[in-house]
Amino acid sequence: MESNFVDYVKILCRSGKGGRGSMHLKHVKYNPNGGPDGGDGGKGGSIILRGNHNYWTLLHLKYERHIFAEHGGNGGKDKCHGTDGKDVYIDVPCGTVVYNAETGKYVCDVTYDGQEVLLLKGGRGGLGNFQFRSATNQAPRYAQPGEPMQEMTIILELKLLADVGLVGFPNAGKSTLVSALSNARPKIANYPFTTMEPSLGIVGYRDGKSFVMADIPGIIEGAAEGKGLGLRFLRHIERNSLLLFMVPGDTDDIRREYEILLNELRQFNPEMLTKHRVLAVTKCDLLDEELIAMLRQELETAWENHAARTEETAWENHAARTEETAWENHAAPIVFISAVTGYGLEELKDVLWHELNAESNKLQAITSEDTLVHRDKDMKVFARELEEEGEDEDLEYVDVEDIDDLEDYEYENEEA
Repeated sequence: MESNFVDYVKILCRSGKGGRGSMHLKHVKYNPNGGPDGGDGGKGGSIILRGNHNYWTLLHLKYERHIFAEHGGNGGKDKCHGTDGKDVYIDVPCGTVVYNAETGKYVCDVTYDGQEVLLLKGGRGGLGNFQFRSATNQAPRYAQPGEPMQEMTIILELKLLADVGLVGFPNAGKSTLVSALSNARPKIANYPFTTMEPSLGIVGYRDGKSFVMADIPGIIEGAAEGKGLGLRFLRHIERNSLLLFMVPGDTDDIRREYEILLNELRQFNPEMLTKHRVLAVTKCDLLDEELIAMLRQELETAWENHAARTEETAWENHAARTEETAWENHAAPIVFISAVTGYGLEELKDVLWHELNAESNKLQAITSEDTLVHRDKDMKVFARELEEEGEDEDLEYVDVEDIDDLEDYEYENEEA
């Protein structure tokens, strides 16, 4: 069964061209020298992106592969103005990023409900000969053609907006945690890659407060290079205000798995390491209190020693990136939990709420265009993404009305 969650769409967009201005001389009974009365052409319709919080996927655009705006109408006699082409609004979920499918260049970003972004501007209508009349040129026999349309093949890429993003290897207990903290019911099973698409859950907190948690498919080592499903879904946690790393308590080396996950995020987008982080050691129902205390002490001691070595090395080298290095190695708060028994879940929500509301960690600052950097696509990687998403075919469309472009050309040269 095909999933209803679509986060990658390729569309050919085209704005409308402007209408021609009219070249007309008024000839009526009893007024043989009526003069010029050609009207202006109408403007072509524009393509406008609009954020709509009622959408959470790009499914409604998956089969609408061509979106064209109306052309402007031609001007007429008696100073009649051509009709303006209707603008076309493309409603997209909040968090949609647009790239040029031919060059991989970043185009624009839609982040909040009601935001409108002009994607392609319609052509202006040409002026009729009535506009060119003057004392020395009382009967102009020329008019302007309309401006041409604009065309672009775009990729719409959805990056979910959520407060907390879950990061972990397959079977780390991410889906189980989301189902335990919210009313979301993601698929849960005892095998890797149970989660095949991102899911959102609203986590209730004290006094009617809440925050949104996003679960993405598990990340494996090498995900940033295209292994597993991580590369496809890593973009969904780029906008999260806080990252919750999840490592099972029965893992041989908790710190090593945590550093592998950090490294994958660093390779995918170094900007993601500037986010606040929390480490949740899951499946603690398999551990006793003595082992939990020992693991906590071991992790805290390891991070203290690591931070001390980092600070000492940075001081000796007097490196300019001391602050950046210190932030990247910032020790995350540690919470031991069990989603099955409910152990530590209240403490986890307290820690997440505290980190979310820290002055240095506001969601608005993380999601604003000034702080979230969208890099242009590497065309080799971009081509592979298009192929994986089934969007690698070329979108071509020939409109019969395009023949009017030839008429515009002949008309312009005839009157020159």
